[in-house]
Amino acid sequence: MKLAQVDVVKNIDAETFLKRYKSREIPVVMKNLTKEWRAYELWSLEYFESLGGDKEVKLYDSKPSTDTKLQHAAEKTIALKEYFNLLREGEKDLRMFFFQILKEIPALKNDFSFPDIGLKFFKNLPVMFLAGKGAKAQMHYDIDNADIILCHFGAKKKVRMFSPSQTPFMYHVPFSYSSYYEVDFMNPDYEKYPALRYLKGVEVTLEHGDALYIPPGWWHVVEYEGISYSLALRAFPRSFKNVLKMINNIVIIRTIEGIMRKLFGQKWNDRNAQQTFINMNKRLNSTF
Repeated sequence: MKLAQVDVVKNIDAETFLKRYKSREIPVVMKNLTKEWRAYELWSLEYFESLGGDKEVKLYDSKPSTDTKLQHAAEKTIALKEYFNLLREGEKDLRMFFFQILKEIPALKNDFSFPDIGLKFFKNLPVMFLAGKGAKAQMHYDIDNADIILCHFGAKKKVRMFSPSQTPFMYHVPFSYSSYYEVDFMNPDYEKYPALRYLKGVEVTLEHGDALYIPPGWWHVVEYEGISYSLALRAFPRSFKNVLKMINNIVIIRTIEGIMRKLFGQKWNDRNAQQTFINMNKRLNSTF
Protein backbone atom coordinates (compact mmCIF):
# COMPACT_ATOMS: atom_id res chain seq x y z
CA MET A 1 0.00 0.00 0.00
CA LYS A 2 1.59 3.24 -1.15
CA LEU A 3 0.47 6.27 0.86
CA ALA A 4 1.41 9.89 0.21
CA GLN A 5 0.72 12.83 2.50
CA VAL A 6 -2.23 15.07 1.71
CA ASP A 7 -1.35 18.59 0.59
CA VAL A 8 -1.58 21.12 3.44
CA VAL A 9 -2.14 24.87 3.02
CA LYS A 10 -2.71 27.58 5.60
CA ASN A 11 -4.96 29.77 3.49
CA ILE A 12 -6.41 29.41 0.00
CA ASP A 13 -8.61 31.52 -2.27
CA ALA A 14 -11.47 30.21 -4.40
CA GLU A 15 -9.60 30.49 -7.71
CA THR A 16 -6.62 28.50 -6.46
CA PHE A 17 -8.79 25.89 -4.75
CA LEU A 18 -10.91 25.31 -7.87
CA LYS A 19 -7.93 25.16 -10.22
CA ARG A 20 -5.51 23.14 -8.13
CA TYR A 21 -7.80 20.79 -6.18
CA LYS A 22 -11.48 20.81 -7.19
CA SER A 23 -10.92 20.54 -10.95
CA ARG A 24 -8.34 17.78 -10.48
CA GLU A 25 -10.31 16.10 -7.65
CA ILE A 26 -7.34 16.05 -5.26
CA PRO A 27 -7.69 16.26 -1.45
CA VAL A 28 -6.20 19.14 0.53
CA VAL A 29 -6.13 20.21 4.17
CA MET A 30 -6.84 23.88 4.89
CA LYS A 31 -5.38 24.85 8.27
CA ASN A 32 -6.97 28.27 8.84
CA LEU A 33 -10.42 27.80 7.33
CA THR A 34 -12.27 27.51 10.66
CA LYS A 35 -10.14 29.64 13.00
CA GLU A 36 -12.59 32.55 12.96
CA TRP A 37 -15.58 30.33 13.75
CA ARG A 38 -17.21 30.23 17.17
CA ALA A 39 -16.95 26.45 16.88
CA TYR A 40 -13.15 26.68 17.00
CA GLU A 41 -13.32 28.04 20.56
CA LEU A 42 -16.63 26.71 21.86
CA TRP A 43 -17.21 23.19 20.64
CA SER A 44 -16.83 20.56 23.34
CA LEU A 45 -18.96 17.82 24.88
CA GLU A 46 -20.00 20.20 27.63
CA TYR A 47 -21.07 22.85 25.12
CA PHE A 48 -23.17 20.40 23.08
CA GLU A 49 -24.66 19.05 26.30
CA SER A 50 -25.73 22.54 27.38
CA LEU A 51 -27.60 23.04 24.09
CA GLY A 52 -29.22 19.63 23.68
CA GLY A 53 -28.25 17.16 26.38
CA ASP A 54 -31.74 15.64 26.50
CA LYS A 55 -31.94 15.28 22.71
CA GLU A 56 -32.16 11.64 21.64
CA VAL A 57 -29.48 10.62 19.15
CA LYS A 58 -28.97 7.56 16.99
CA LEU A 59 -25.72 5.70 17.50
CA TYR A 60 -23.95 3.41 15.05
CA ASP A 61 -21.45 0.63 15.65
CA SER A 62 -18.79 -1.02 13.52
CA LYS A 63 -20.50 -4.40 13.22
CA PRO A 64 -21.59 -5.55 9.75
CA SER A 65 -25.26 -5.55 8.90
CA THR A 66 -26.84 -8.99 9.09
CA ASP A 67 -30.08 -10.65 8.01
CA THR A 68 -32.59 -7.98 6.94
CA LYS A 69 -30.92 -5.12 8.83
CA LEU A 70 -30.14 -2.35 6.35
CA GLN A 71 -26.66 -0.98 5.84
CA HIS A 72 -25.90 1.96 8.13
CA ALA A 73 -28.88 1.19 10.38
CA ALA A 74 -28.60 2.61 13.91
CA GLU A 75 -27.62 0.27 16.73
CA LYS A 76 -29.38 2.21 19.50
CA THR A 77 -30.98 5.54 20.41
CA ILE A 78 -30.17 7.30 23.69
CA ALA A 79 -30.00 10.82 25.13
CA LEU A 80 -27.02 12.90 24.03
CA LYS A 81 -25.82 13.36 27.62
CA GLU A 82 -25.95 9.60 28.19
CA TYR A 83 -23.82 9.02 25.13
CA PHE A 84 -21.30 11.62 26.27
CA ASN A 85 -21.05 9.86 29.62
CA LEU A 86 -20.25 6.64 27.78
CA LEU A 87 -17.51 8.46 25.86
CA ARG A 88 -16.03 9.81 29.09
CA GLU A 89 -16.00 6.24 30.43
CA GLY A 90 -14.05 5.04 27.38
CA GLU A 91 -16.68 3.96 24.82
CA LYS A 92 -14.69 2.93 21.73
CA ASP A 93 -17.24 1.82 19.17
CA LEU A 94 -20.52 3.74 19.15
CA ARG A 95 -20.51 6.80 16.87
CA MET A 96 -22.84 9.65 16.01
CA PHE A 97 -23.16 9.44 12.23
CA PHE A 98 -24.63 12.02 9.84
CA PHE A 99 -26.16 13.98 12.74
CA GLN A 100 -28.24 16.79 11.18
CA ILE A 101 -27.39 19.71 13.43
CA LEU A 102 -29.81 22.25 11.92
CA LYS A 103 -32.69 19.89 12.62
CA GLU A 104 -31.54 18.55 15.98
CA ILE A 105 -29.67 21.47 17.62
CA PRO A 106 -30.46 24.60 15.54
CA ALA A 107 -28.40 26.89 17.81
CA LEU A 108 -25.22 25.37 16.34
CA LYS A 109 -25.86 27.22 13.07
CA ASN A 110 -24.39 30.31 14.73
CA ASP A 111 -21.04 28.61 15.27
CA PHE A 112 -19.85 28.21 11.68
CA SER A 113 -20.15 29.66 8.18
CA PHE A 114 -19.93 28.29 4.66
CA PRO A 115 -16.45 29.09 3.29
CA ASP A 116 -16.00 31.09 0.11
CA ILE A 117 -13.85 28.64 -1.84
CA GLY A 118 -15.89 28.31 -5.01
CA LEU A 119 -18.22 25.47 -4.00
CA LYS A 120 -22.01 25.83 -4.00
CA PHE A 121 -22.86 24.24 -0.67
CA PHE A 122 -26.16 22.60 0.14
CA LYS A 123 -26.84 24.85 3.13
CA ASN A 124 -29.68 22.82 4.65
CA LEU A 125 -27.54 19.77 5.36
CA PRO A 126 -24.44 20.37 7.48
CA VAL A 127 -23.92 17.12 9.39
CA MET A 128 -21.77 16.08 12.33
CA PHE A 129 -19.77 12.93 13.07
CA LEU A 130 -18.70 12.32 16.68
CA ALA A 131 -16.95 9.47 18.48
CA GLY A 132 -14.37 8.56 21.12
CA LYS A 133 -10.84 7.22 21.19
CA GLY A 134 -10.43 4.00 19.23
CA ALA A 135 -13.61 4.32 17.18
CA LYS A 136 -13.36 3.50 13.50
CA ALA A 137 -15.56 4.03 10.48
CA GLN A 138 -15.57 1.32 7.83
CA MET A 139 -13.92 2.10 4.50
CA HIS A 140 -16.60 3.65 2.27
CA TYR A 141 -17.47 6.37 -0.21
CA ASP A 142 -20.40 8.78 0.02
CA ILE A 143 -23.38 7.80 -2.10
CA ASP A 144 -24.37 11.36 -3.03
CA ASN A 145 -21.01 11.86 -4.80
CA ALA A 146 -20.66 15.27 -3.15
CA ASP A 147 -17.69 17.55 -2.71
CA ILE A 148 -17.12 17.49 1.06
CA ILE A 149 -15.32 19.89 3.37
CA LEU A 150 -14.75 17.99 6.62
CA CYS A 151 -14.11 20.52 9.41
CA HIS A 152 -12.51 18.79 12.37
CA PHE A 153 -12.48 19.71 16.08
CA GLY A 154 -11.28 18.06 19.26
CA ALA A 155 -8.69 15.28 19.43
CA LYS A 156 -6.80 14.07 16.40
CA LYS A 157 -8.37 11.82 13.77
CA LYS A 158 -6.48 9.75 11.22
CA VAL A 159 -7.86 9.56 7.68
CA ARG A 160 -6.79 7.42 4.74
CA MET A 161 -8.29 8.06 1.29
CA PHE A 162 -8.22 6.42 -2.11
CA SER A 163 -9.46 7.79 -5.42
CA PRO A 164 -12.22 6.04 -7.40
CA SER A 165 -9.49 4.70 -9.70
CA GLN A 166 -8.40 2.40 -6.84
CA THR A 167 -11.80 0.69 -6.58
CA PRO A 168 -10.57 -2.53 -8.27
CA PHE A 169 -8.36 -3.21 -5.22
CA MET A 170 -10.72 -2.05 -2.47
CA TYR A 171 -12.57 -5.34 -1.77
CA HIS A 172 -15.74 -3.48 -2.69
CA VAL A 173 -18.87 -5.39 -1.64
CA PRO A 174 -21.42 -5.54 -4.50
CA PHE A 175 -24.52 -3.35 -4.11
CA SER A 176 -22.89 -1.37 -1.30
CA TYR A 177 -20.75 1.70 -0.75
CA SER A 178 -18.29 -0.09 1.52
CA SER A 179 -15.35 -2.45 1.49
CA TYR A 180 -15.60 -5.89 3.06
CA TYR A 181 -15.94 -5.20 6.79
CA GLU A 182 -13.06 -7.45 7.94
CA VAL A 183 -10.46 -5.62 5.82
CA ASP A 184 -8.45 -3.31 8.10
CA PHE A 185 -7.09 -0.49 5.95
CA MET A 186 -5.23 1.02 8.90
CA ASN A 187 -3.37 -2.23 9.70
CA PRO A 188 -3.48 -4.17 6.42
CA ASP A 189 -3.04 -7.94 6.32
CA TYR A 190 -1.37 -8.43 2.95
CA GLU A 191 -1.36 -12.20 3.19
CA LYS A 192 -5.10 -12.45 3.72
CA TYR A 193 -5.99 -9.52 1.43
CA PRO A 194 -3.22 -9.39 -1.22
CA ALA A 195 -4.89 -6.71 -3.38
CA LEU A 196 -4.09 -4.13 -0.68
CA ARG A 197 -0.44 -4.28 -1.79
CA TYR A 198 -1.36 -2.48 -4.99
CA LEU A 199 -3.35 0.39 -3.50
CA LYS A 200 -2.15 3.97 -3.93
CA GLY A 201 -3.70 6.55 -1.65
CA VAL A 202 -3.13 9.43 0.73
CA GLU A 203 -3.30 9.87 4.48
CA VAL A 204 -3.49 12.69 6.98
CA THR A 205 -3.94 13.17 10.70
CA LEU A 206 -6.46 15.93 11.27
CA GLU A 207 -5.94 18.33 14.16
CA HIS A 208 -8.32 20.76 15.85
CA GLY A 209 -9.53 23.33 13.30
CA ASP A 210 -8.32 21.50 10.18
CA ALA A 211 -10.62 21.38 7.15
CA LEU A 212 -10.17 18.45 4.74
CA TYR A 213 -11.47 18.50 1.17
CA ILE A 214 -12.76 15.06 0.13
CA PRO A 215 -13.45 14.93 -3.63
CA PRO A 216 -16.50 13.12 -5.08
CA GLY A 217 -16.41 9.33 -4.89
CA TRP A 218 -13.19 9.10 -2.88
CA TRP A 219 -12.96 6.13 -0.55
CA HIS A 220 -12.12 7.08 3.04
CA VAL A 221 -11.63 5.41 6.40
CA VAL A 222 -11.18 7.19 9.74
CA GLU A 223 -9.78 6.27 13.14
CA TYR A 224 -10.37 8.47 16.19
CA GLU A 225 -7.35 9.12 18.45
CA GLY A 226 -9.56 10.73 21.09
CA ILE A 227 -13.00 12.28 21.52
CA SER A 228 -13.58 14.50 18.50
CA TYR A 229 -16.27 15.86 16.22
CA SER A 230 -16.28 16.77 12.56
CA LEU A 231 -18.70 18.95 10.64
CA ALA A 232 -19.23 17.97 7.00
CA LEU A 233 -20.27 20.68 4.56
CA ARG A 234 -21.50 19.25 1.25
CA ALA A 235 -21.67 20.60 -2.28
CA PHE A 236 -23.82 18.30 -4.36
CA PRO A 237 -22.48 17.24 -7.78
CA ARG A 238 -22.84 19.60 -10.72
CA SER A 239 -21.02 17.78 -13.51
CA PHE A 240 -23.04 15.39 -15.67
CA LYS A 241 -20.70 12.52 -14.82
CA ASN A 242 -21.01 12.95 -11.07
CA VAL A 243 -24.78 13.51 -11.19
CA LEU A 244 -25.18 10.21 -13.06
CA LYS A 245 -23.09 8.44 -10.42
CA MET A 246 -25.20 9.92 -7.65
CA ILE A 247 -28.44 8.81 -9.33
CA ASN A 248 -27.06 5.32 -9.88
CA ASN A 249 -25.98 5.04 -6.23
CA ILE A 250 -29.19 6.36 -4.69
CA VAL A 251 -31.89 5.22 -7.10
CA ILE A 252 -30.57 1.94 -8.49
CA ILE A 253 -27.97 0.40 -6.18
CA ARG A 254 -29.64 1.34 -2.90
CA THR A 255 -33.07 0.22 -4.15
CA ILE A 256 -31.81 -3.17 -5.29
CA GLU A 257 -29.90 -3.65 -2.04
CA GLY A 258 -32.95 -2.81 0.08
CA ILE A 259 -35.30 -5.10 -1.82
CA MET A 260 -32.93 -8.07 -1.93
CA ARG A 261 -32.03 -7.77 1.74
CA LYS A 262 -35.72 -7.81 2.71
CA LEU A 263 -36.42 -10.80 0.45
CA PHE A 264 -33.39 -12.97 1.19
CA GLY A 265 -31.84 -11.64 4.41
CA GLN A 266 -28.53 -13.21 5.35
CA LYS A 267 -28.36 -15.26 2.14
CA TRP A 268 -28.06 -11.97 0.25
CA ASN A 269 -25.28 -10.80 2.58
CA ASP A 270 -23.40 -14.07 2.21
CA ARG A 271 -23.79 -13.96 -1.57
CA ASN A 272 -22.28 -10.48 -1.75
CA ALA A 273 -19.40 -11.35 0.57
CA GLN A 274 -18.57 -14.36 -1.59
CA GLN A 275 -18.86 -12.31 -4.77
CA THR A 276 -16.45 -9.73 -3.34
CA PHE A 277 -13.63 -12.27 -3.35
CA ILE A 278 -14.62 -13.84 -6.66
CA ASN A 279 -14.45 -10.40 -8.27
CA MET A 280 -11.16 -9.56 -6.54
CA ASN A 281 -9.47 -12.77 -7.64
CA LYS A 282 -10.54 -12.19 -11.22
CA ARG A 283 -9.11 -8.66 -11.14
CA LEU A 284 -5.82 -9.80 -9.66
CA ASN A 285 -5.46 -12.59 -12.21
CA SER A 286 -6.30 -10.32 -15.14
CA THR A 287 -4.11 -7.43 -13.94
CA PHE A 288 -1.03 -9.41 -12.95
